Amino acid sequence: MHFLIQSIPKYSVTEIIRMIKSITAKKIFEKHPEVKKQLWGGEFWSDGFFVNTVSKFGSEDTISK
Repeated sequence: MHFLIQSIPKYSVTEIIRMIKSITAKKIFEKHPEVKKQLWGGEFWSDGFFVNTVSKFGSEDTISK
């Protein structure tokens, strides 16, 4: 899964990822509770993530490609 997120310096990358994983997992489990039973250990997301930044030299189009 890929996200392109714009943020303010108030939140660290780790905090943003934690919020995204938490909110999306809760919403999926609310709408489809049977999913949790099918997952190893009942966790929707695996540990870890990869983050890269966009600068004035990159654009949304470049990243999408």
